[in-house]
Amino acid sequence: MIFRALPGPARHGAAARAGALAVLLLTAASAPVWRQVDPAIVTIAYELEKRDIVYSWGGGHASRPGPSRGTCLGYRGKIKPCPAAKTRGLDCSGFVRWVYALAHGTDVLGPGTTDDHIAKLRKAAIPRPGDLVFFGKNAAKTSHVGIYLGSGEMMNAPETGAKVRIDKIATKKGLIGFYRL
Repeated sequence: MIFRALPGPARHGAAARAGALAVLLLTAASAPVWRQVDPAIVTIAYELEKRDIVYSWGGGHASRPGPSRGTCLGYRGKIKPCPAAKTRGLDCSGFVRWVYALAHGTDVLGPGTTDDHIAKLRKAAIPRPGDLVFFGKNAAKTSHVGIYLGSGEMMNAPETGAKVRIDKIATKKGLIGFYRL
């Protein structure tokens, strides 16, 4: 189970996360608070990337967060015929849903698409690692989401035929912005 492989903050609940954050802030007291990394979200994202999780259109949208069979409903990918219904994996919003659920100890984003998720968040004036980075036409019409890692990079489930990976944000068109809980 993934919880055993992850550091304490994702495993022990709110008190442990608060304690870990306090230690992080005290050890980096000279750095501005807005530059601090959300250690649980970023650490969990890196742990999941190591697992070679494949992209699956609609994957990660079962009743509980995590890899699931995808769907071919609405599929517009390059690989034909649609492999999603036979593939256990995650799409972009399924990936961020799972990472946030592990980091927060509960399914804070819930099932749904990138449009559903962005509606639950607030725009970040200054992005920090752990924020979600959205792409599309506008906040009401999104098309992709990833987890901001800093230095212009994000971790995401990018497309059919790919695995969860790190990409440069600048290579993706239609940046809407950075959002957080």
